Amino acid sequence: MSTFIISSSAITPMVSGVNGLASINLTLHLSFGQLLHSWSSSLTFTHILHSRYRSQEDLWEYVVHPKHVRVVNENKLIIDDVMAVDWMFNGASVSPKPGSAMRVTFLKLKGNLGEHEKARGLEVIGGIKDQFQAIEQLSLGENFSHEREKGFTIASIAVLPGQADLEALDSNSEGVNSHEEKVGDSIESVVIVDYLIPLPQVANL
Repeated sequence: MSTFIISSSAITPMVSGVNGLASINLTLHLSFGQLLHSWSSSLTFTHILHSRYRSQEDLWEYVVHPKHVRVVNENKLIIDDVMAVDWMFNGASVSPKPGSAMRVTFLKLKGNLGEHEKARGLEVIGGIKDQFQAIEQLSLGENFSHEREKGFTIASIAVLPGQADLEALDSNSEGVNSHEEKVGDSIESVVIVDYLIPLPQVANL
């Protein structure tokens, strides 16, 4: 999972090029596009790349794949900043349907925390699905790629049917706040972004 700050009129070719990486047979799912919303006190991202792989080994192979390297080199000059977080998901890896909405949360924990506090944070995040029935899929875990994480070591993706369900989630502020309070003392910083999986493009005849 990577988030980007991009400021350039060349974004359209980049979107096409990055989404074309879905043709690499190492990927189970890949989608790149502009964020719907971004909330952060310190970082403001504009785009997101969400991709899934069968294993860490497939991810490493994807990173060095010639097609991926070419797209990175073609677009690196228009990218102002990048944050990347990768984690293992033990559930069934079902690709989000086109039109689905995603809420992605990145957590930076305070530096003096032990494994117990990390496990507690993951447990609390995992409990959100039980309270918000519209969440179709919840993936969460601890980052294993540390080069571009900016200190954000825990992440989650909640997949919902559509944008209206994101708005319903926001309207339940009491439920959201109750979960945040359970781990608030352990968190230094939070980044939350929303993204809509694009619908298939209809060809003009």
